[in-house]
Amino acid sequence: MIGRLNHVAIAVPDLDAAIATYRDTLGAEVSAVEPQPEHGVNTVFVVLPNTKVELLGALGENSPIAKFLERNPDGGIHHLCYEVEDIRAARDRLVAAGARVLGSGEPRIGAHGKPVLFLHPKDFLGTLVEIEEA
Repeated sequence: MIGRLNHVAIAVPDLDAAIATYRDTLGAEVSAVEPQPEHGVNTVFVVLPNTKVELLGALGENSPIAKFLERNPDGGIHHLCYEVEDIRAARDRLVAAGARVLGSGEPRIGAHGKPVLFLHPKDFLGTLVEIEEA
């Protein structure tokens, strides 16, 4: 059901410093900052030959990233994103198998302009999983 790894998301306390690390120290191609107010984050994508790294900065006090950073002040891996062909079919199959979809259960538009859903980390070995329609 899952396709390729779309990205690994890392929550960071200082987005500008994280950008500098990837761009200047590691020599990576880094996108511009994109505010995602619906999700409460600012996103930046580090483009790699085989996938992407998404750097997440808090956007507002109620950002889910702000809460994550309270527990992990240095930042850290926030989630993994896998592509699926049909997000609603994938959701239905996952729910039938006992997985919990976070939020309303209806896909929302993610940072790539495509439908996404998040799956409860307790159902996936302690890892928050995002699925994105390919």
